[in-house]
Amino acid sequence: MDQADLAGADLALSAKLEVTPMTAADSLPRALTPESVGLPAQSILRFLDRLEAARVCMHGFLLLRRGQIAAEGYWSPWTAERKHRMYSVSKSFVSLAVGLMIDEGKLSLTDRVADYFPDKTPQPLHPYLAEATVRDLLMMATPHSCNAYTQMDPDWVRAFFEKEPSHPPGTIFAYDTAATVVLGSIVERLSGQTFLAYMRPRLLDPIGFSADAWCVRTPEGTSWGGSGVICTLQDLAKVAAVCLNGGRWNGRQLLPQDYVAAATAKQIDNTIGGNCGYGYQIWREPENGFSFRGMGSQLAYCYPDQDFVFTCIADTQGAGPTGTVILDAMRQELLSSLSEQPLPEDPAAYNLLQERLAALRILPQAGDLVSPTADTVSGIWYEWADNPMGISRSRLTFLPDSLIWDYTNRQGDNRLHIGLGDCLAGPFPQLNYFGEQIGTASGTRYACLASAAWVEPHKIDFLIYITDDYFGTLKVSMAFKGDELAVYMTKVAEWFLDEYQGFAGGRAVREP
Repeated sequence: MDQADLAGADLALSAKLEVTPMTAADSLPRALTPESVGLPAQSILRFLDRLEAARVCMHGFLLLRRGQIAAEGYWSPWTAERKHRMYSVSKSFVSLAVGLMIDEGKLSLTDRVADYFPDKTPQPLHPYLAEATVRDLLMMATPHSCNAYTQMDPDWVRAFFEKEPSHPPGTIFAYDTAATVVLGSIVERLSGQTFLAYMRPRLLDPIGFSADAWCVRTPEGTSWGGSGVICTLQDLAKVAAVCLNGGRWNGRQLLPQDYVAAATAKQIDNTIGGNCGYGYQIWREPENGFSFRGMGSQLAYCYPDQDFVFTCIADTQGAGPTGTVILDAMRQELLSSLSEQPLPEDPAAYNLLQERLAALRILPQAGDLVSPTADTVSGIWYEWADNPMGISRSRLTFLPDSLIWDYTNRQGDNRLHIGLGDCLAGPFPQLNYFGEQIGTASGTRYACLASAAWVEPHKIDFLIYITDDYFGTLKVSMAFKGDELAVYMTKVAEWFLDEYQGFAGGRAVREP
């Protein structure tokens, strides 16, 4: 089924289903105070202190204790309503769709996945790939040693079957996003819908999952279930809560209990990589926990014994140990502070927590906001020597609390407005990046947050966060020496910002 057929099936399903607005029963109830559900407000404040001290680029967090929101906060400009890319958390959603299909008798753990794709399997098919089952792919035990597709492959399911395997399936844990792509494509072939549409009447609508949540598409037009789900943090917390409760929501069994138990249990060992085991597209954790994990610290950590769920959204790609900071702070400040009984109220700490939550904002580039160099270089064009970025010239124009970066590259003339002491929201200049479908340029500019500061009197650094359906970070350092300019650019982003990596030198173009 191609993308047009899937879209048509989605419309047909929407016409059949009676969509009802989310009611109070579908919402996550809020605790009166964190102490009322056994979590000290002081521990949440310490958690926030640790994140701020490490300058973690957090976007939001939500804590559930005994089914109630103990605390929730968003770093401006993020809000509770804003949709967020969940990256590999999407894999856990696909697993739940597979579980629903198994419960309906449409699919089996022992089914061989190649049997669902006679149109995409080469002949003869390698025996390892012919033997691979739904269960093998669920527990990341494919016969491949790494991800089977690349950005350039036009069909990621076909790439899974065409890549030469390295070992028998069902034996060794090897993280392979193509496994999830294949599983999601099976769900879509069997249901005639996108996997999110298939899940809607069965799971997502009953829990009040955002009606406009969606998924980035693969080059062949199916849902990129391995990485592409875009929804709110509250949506994520609701799905995690259902799994924490064995598939139940408000007394209703939405997911098969046996499948949820198996999916969140250890199905295969992966301790050689420093982990605690893996279930069905769901990670095992210490303290009898399990987790959904996405690149850049999109996280849902679930602890059934403590009736506690920690969820967050962030962008910690390439930021050193900041992802570890989140988990360490969660375990040491939150999980370890949980009480079986309600705690004495702490009005002072509670009021301080509310003030902190209201004032959260993404931190800008650290450094000085003024430098005498600004006056000497502002408005001056610098011609660049040949460089990997393909930039031929640039100019910085300093304003009272911001600057304008003008530059010319292979795309043409570009401009970015950058804050000094604050993150300015705006469009990043490039127009050639992917949109709703991988491999297809959107022709639109990604949203970003840009800030700058002087890290030395002669050197200014830019910190640019891409905050669109794709996340990434660009760091730029510009150092001035007389009429000379030195530049270093580095990025962390999946399949974009490639034009912004490397070193360059330039010289001022002075008026005669």
